[in-house]
Amino acid sequence: RGRGTSEGEFQLFAHEIEDGIDTINWAANLPGSTGKIGMYGFSYQGMTQLYAASAKPPALKTICPAMIAENLYSEWAYEGGEFCLQTNLGWAIQLATETARLQEDEQAYQELYQAAKKFSFSTPIPALSEVMNKYGLDSFYHQWLENYKPGEYWQNLSPNLENIDLPMLHIGGWFDTYLRGTINLYKKIFCRSKFLQKLIVGPWSHIPWGRKLGAINYGLAASNPIDDLQILWFDQFLKGVNTGILERSPVSLFEMGSNEWRNFNSWPSNNYQFYYLASTGLANMREDSGTLNDNYPDISTDDIFVHDPWRPVPALGGHATFPAGSFERSELDCRTDILTYTSEFLTEDLHIAGDVYVEVYCTADTSSFDISAVLSEVKPNGNVYNFTQGYIKVVSKDLPVKIYLQPTCIKIEKGNAIRLSLSAACFPAYLINPGIDKPPKEVRLIEAKIITITVSSGENNPSLISLSIAGNREQGTGNRRENIPLSEVHHQHKS
Repeated sequence: RGRGTSEGEFQLFAHEIEDGIDTINWAANLPGSTGKIGMYGFSYQGMTQLYAASAKPPALKTICPAMIAENLYSEWAYEGGEFCLQTNLGWAIQLATETARLQEDEQAYQELYQAAKKFSFSTPIPALSEVMNKYGLDSFYHQWLENYKPGEYWQNLSPNLENIDLPMLHIGGWFDTYLRGTINLYKKIFCRSKFLQKLIVGPWSHIPWGRKLGAINYGLAASNPIDDLQILWFDQFLKGVNTGILERSPVSLFEMGSNEWRNFNSWPSNNYQFYYLASTGLANMREDSGTLNDNYPDISTDDIFVHDPWRPVPALGGHATFPAGSFERSELDCRTDILTYTSEFLTEDLHIAGDVYVEVYCTADTSSFDISAVLSEVKPNGNVYNFTQGYIKVVSKDLPVKIYLQPTCIKIEKGNAIRLSLSAACFPAYLINPGIDKPPKEVRLIEAKIITITVSSGENNPSLISLSIAGNREQGTGNRRENIPLSEVHHQHKS
């Protein structure tokens, strides 16, 4: 509604339920229609599936939501309580640009178009964009900033899927900013559904879905199989054709590193490995000071670093910035406002698959601060490549601080190491924490404080990383071999 050639006024997530019902009923009654309807699409078009499904239209038989959020606060607009600045602002500018085009407002269109190419954060209030203040005062962007805590606004805005049960093909990417939503929805529906719930996650960002992302080429196996898989899915659930999809594993995860697809009977969560942080107290100065170990050391140590809003740690790859993906970050890790903790080089391959979190005993000299946690692979030549990360706004004094990183699936080869990098910013992916208790729309740049943060490790403060371990293909852990691997779906469909 109000997009493309459609009439009406566009209001984000305001009319999707009623419009979804109308569209499904229209399609079900087209000449030649069987009356069985399926939906597919990603991002906003993935969300429209969830809103439509929440109304339980009888004709809707299956959906294929890709890169979505069930909880729009914690899985879309905010991460760990901090505003996802770059993705939210980028999308707001994109939608405002389309509105200007429809209204034939060339000046607004040109200014918004240029703003989309190069973000500007020159306003006195960092959260507010000059171009959005000028041309997007009715944008969702301002409402999302105003509602900076979870509550009734977000509960009413998010789709209600409590009583929904359909066959669903859940699609995600390891570097997609909305992966948390995809995984959480799959877990929730899988536990109670009487229908097949299939999850597939590739080494992709929000867009595109190909074999090359960031600095890494993941090989031909990573090429997008989704179109062909969706055709098999719809043939099965809309036409009743036996495509073999019911015999396939419920979970297919692309394992980075080996660059192969791995199949599981459920989301991998049976085996965990912990790495404990240790340090000589100079983890912000020397690469050999901070270490990751199988056990926590007897001696407790503090690492101290200083966050300066004048020169915040920049975002580099990951899931919450553009461009997304894995990049070489050894130079970035040399900054003195980043703590690094590195393991010994591995004596055997490490297969990580599933949830990852960090527990850190950290305090600051302000009432609030942010922690960015990045997990990377360290090569023997010293190159460092990020593969998952997470972010949190710390407002409580409770310890330890728990940071949920993006779920992942990666093989760290023998001879390589893993590294945890901790900082207090990841800009402009996330809004910078000013260290004061004010709503984001009221914080002025001049008010932002320099923040001193202390991270403690050792027996009294056992800071750690928790990794979900899958084992290798021979060992399994829910692995399941299949007659037709995912990479051959294309050939099966063509035949």
